[in-house]
Amino acid sequence: MRIRTQLRLLNFYSAGITAVLLATIYFGFVRPVQGAGNATQFDRIVVHRIDVVEPDGTPRLFLSDRTEFPGEFYHGREVERGSRKDSAGMLFINDEGTEDGGLIYGGAASNGRPSSFSHLSFDQYDQDQTINLGTALSNGERTAGISLNDMPEKPITPELIEQAEHIKSMPHGPARAAAWADFQKKYPAGTNRVSLGRTADGSVSLALNDKNGQTRLELLVDPAGRPMIEMLDADSHVRKTITLDQ
Repeated sequence: MRIRTQLRLLNFYSAGITAVLLATIYFGFVRPVQGAGNATQFDRIVVHRIDVVEPDGTPRLFLSDRTEFPGEFYHGREVERGSRKDSAGMLFINDEGTEDGGLIYGGAASNGRPSSFSHLSFDQYDQDQTINLGTALSNGERTAGISLNDMPEKPITPELIEQAEHIKSMPHGPARAAAWADFQKKYPAGTNRVSLGRTADGSVSLALNDKNGQTRLELLVDPAGRPMIEMLDADSHVRKTITLDQ
């Protein structure tokens, strides 16, 4: 009888200690947010990926590390993209579950040579980037810029993405080049209309392009600090240059 009584007391004691410990953890690290419905406030969260979805399950936003970064989304369907496994960031999804832009970034040093990149973009409906901002460091060369682009009306589909990923995985050579040429003929890419950026040689420029992507007007400050304005024809030949000496 004495042993059974002691066991019961030990069980009560263990249960009480466990309850106190759980309450301490909960009230110490998780606090309800006043006036915010069912919201809960955390002082700190450590995760590999956060998926924000609508009540019906439609994905709207992904925040992820590099390892768990998602592929591309098209009307709720995820399509694998191996080329995205080098970055962490965010992926924006529209009301229909299709990718609508994103933010990616990465960087590391290899053999004492640093490299980095950052890219923020916003997409046209069922298409690619209409505006993007990016910066990169590679082999000691730095570039940064903003681009505005015209995108074709033809939508980007999972089949198109899978075909592009297959061509990217091919070894470099004539077969890969021919496959890319055929792919680009079937699915014309967007056209850059405005570029503002810093090039690898240290110059900065603003280029205004026609609907075919040909630069027609460029404001430039070269690496030596000399400003100039260039006007070009439809074949990208400089027809007039304005400098401080004129």
